[in-house]
Amino acid sequence: QVQVEESGGGSVQAGESLKLTCSGSGFLDKQPFRDYSMGWVHQAPGEDQKLVACISWFGRGDLWYAESVKGRFTISRDDPNNMLFLEMTNLRNEGTGMYSCGVDVYGQCSSSWFPYYYRGHGTQVTVSS
Repeated sequence: QVQVEESGGGSVQAGESLKLTCSGSGFLDKQPFRDYSMGWVHQAPGEDQKLVACISWFGRGDLWYAESVKGRFTISRDDPNNMLFLEMTNLRNEGTGMYSCGVDVYGQCSSSWFPYYYRGHGTQVTVSS
Protein backbone atom coordinates (compact mmCIF):
# COMPACT_ATOMS: atom_id res chain seq x y z
CA GLN A 1 0.00 0.00 0.00
CA VAL A 2 1.49 3.29 -1.13
CA GLN A 3 1.65 5.83 1.67
CA VAL A 4 3.05 9.33 1.92
CA GLU A 5 3.64 11.40 5.01
CA GLU A 6 4.47 15.09 5.26
CA SER A 7 6.64 16.92 7.77
CA GLY A 8 8.28 20.27 8.20
CA GLY A 9 5.34 22.58 8.78
CA GLY A 10 5.31 25.21 11.49
CA SER A 11 4.62 28.81 12.42
CA VAL A 12 6.68 31.51 10.78
CA GLN A 13 6.64 35.24 10.21
CA ALA A 14 5.82 36.65 6.79
CA GLY A 15 8.97 36.73 4.68
CA GLU A 16 10.50 33.70 6.33
CA SER A 17 11.12 30.26 4.83
CA LEU A 18 10.14 26.66 5.45
CA LYS A 19 11.05 23.38 3.79
CA LEU A 20 8.42 20.67 3.66
CA THR A 21 9.30 17.00 3.26
CA CYS A 22 7.17 14.14 1.99
CA SER A 23 8.33 10.59 2.68
CA GLY A 24 6.91 7.75 0.64
CA SER A 25 6.63 4.05 1.41
CA GLY A 26 4.95 0.90 0.13
CA PHE A 27 5.98 1.27 -3.50
CA LEU A 28 6.26 -1.90 -5.54
CA ASP A 29 9.55 -2.94 -7.10
CA LYS A 30 7.90 -2.95 -10.52
CA GLN A 31 6.45 0.52 -9.95
CA PRO A 32 8.91 2.38 -7.76
CA PHE A 33 8.70 5.91 -6.40
CA ARG A 34 10.53 7.36 -9.39
CA ASP A 35 7.69 6.27 -11.72
CA TYR A 36 5.21 8.60 -10.04
CA SER A 37 4.38 12.19 -10.74
CA MET A 38 3.98 14.06 -7.48
CA GLY A 39 3.00 17.41 -6.09
CA TRP A 40 1.97 19.61 -3.21
CA VAL A 41 -1.60 20.68 -2.48
CA HIS A 42 -2.48 23.67 -0.31
CA GLN A 43 -5.74 24.16 1.52
CA ALA A 44 -6.16 27.55 3.11
CA PRO A 45 -8.78 27.91 5.88
CA GLY A 46 -12.26 27.91 4.39
CA GLU A 47 -11.03 27.38 0.84
CA ASP A 48 -10.76 24.54 -1.65
CA GLN A 49 -7.63 22.51 -2.12
CA LYS A 50 -5.29 23.89 -4.76
CA LEU A 51 -2.27 22.40 -6.42
CA VAL A 52 0.72 24.67 -5.85
CA ALA A 53 3.53 22.67 -7.44
CA CYS A 54 4.13 19.38 -9.19
CA ILE A 55 6.92 17.41 -10.80
CA SER A 56 6.68 14.56 -13.28
CA TRP A 57 8.24 11.13 -12.94
CA PHE A 58 11.98 10.58 -13.13
CA GLY A 59 13.41 11.47 -16.52
CA ARG A 60 10.39 13.46 -17.67
CA GLY A 61 11.42 16.74 -16.09
CA ASP A 62 8.12 18.61 -16.13
CA LEU A 63 7.66 21.19 -13.42
CA TRP A 64 4.63 23.38 -12.74
CA TYR A 65 3.96 26.08 -10.16
CA ALA A 66 0.85 28.03 -9.33
CA GLU A 67 1.24 31.66 -10.32
CA SER A 68 0.97 32.72 -6.68
CA VAL A 69 4.14 30.82 -5.69
CA LYS A 70 6.32 31.16 -8.77
CA GLY A 71 9.77 32.41 -7.90
CA ARG A 72 9.26 31.68 -4.20
CA PHE A 73 8.59 27.91 -3.99
CA THR A 74 10.78 25.12 -5.35
CA ILE A 75 9.70 21.51 -5.68
CA SER A 76 12.28 18.74 -5.89
CA ARG A 77 12.49 15.01 -5.43
CA ASP A 78 15.01 12.48 -4.11
CA ASP A 79 13.99 9.24 -5.77
CA PRO A 80 16.59 6.91 -4.19
CA ASN A 81 15.25 7.91 -0.77
CA ASN A 82 11.55 8.14 -1.74
CA MET A 83 11.28 11.79 -0.77
CA LEU A 84 9.65 14.90 -2.15
CA PHE A 85 10.39 18.44 -1.00
CA LEU A 86 8.84 21.86 -1.17
CA GLU A 87 11.14 24.73 -0.34
CA MET A 88 9.06 27.81 0.46
CA THR A 89 10.68 31.21 0.70
CA ASN A 90 9.29 34.68 1.31
CA LEU A 91 6.13 33.20 2.78
CA ARG A 92 3.01 35.34 2.79
CA ASN A 93 0.00 35.36 5.10
CA GLU A 94 -2.09 33.68 2.42
CA GLY A 95 0.29 30.76 2.52
CA THR A 96 -1.28 29.68 5.79
CA GLY A 97 -3.04 26.35 5.66
CA MET A 98 -2.53 22.63 5.34
CA TYR A 99 0.00 21.36 2.82
CA SER A 100 -0.29 17.78 1.66
CA CYS A 101 1.74 15.82 -0.80
CA GLY A 102 0.31 13.48 -3.35
CA VAL A 103 1.64 10.98 -5.84
CA ASP A 104 0.04 9.44 -8.88
CA VAL A 105 1.39 7.00 -11.41
CA TYR A 106 -0.96 8.39 -14.04
CA GLY A 107 -0.41 11.64 -15.83
CA GLN A 108 2.43 14.06 -16.19
CA CYS A 109 2.76 17.21 -14.18
CA SER A 110 0.81 20.15 -15.59
CA SER A 111 -1.70 22.78 -14.50
CA SER A 112 -4.47 20.20 -14.86
CA TRP A 113 -2.75 17.39 -12.90
CA PHE A 114 -3.98 16.55 -9.43
CA PRO A 115 -2.97 13.72 -7.07
CA TYR A 116 -6.34 12.05 -6.49
CA TYR A 117 -5.19 8.59 -5.43
CA TYR A 118 -2.46 8.82 -2.84
CA ARG A 119 -2.34 11.78 -0.46
CA GLY A 120 -0.95 12.35 2.97
CA HIS A 121 -2.77 13.93 5.91
CA GLY A 122 -0.79 17.13 5.55
CA THR A 123 1.39 19.41 7.61
CA GLN A 124 0.18 22.77 8.94
CA VAL A 125 1.87 26.01 7.95
CA THR A 126 0.94 29.23 9.70
CA VAL A 127 2.28 32.55 8.43
CA SER A 128 1.72 35.62 10.53
CA SER A 129 2.61 39.29 10.08
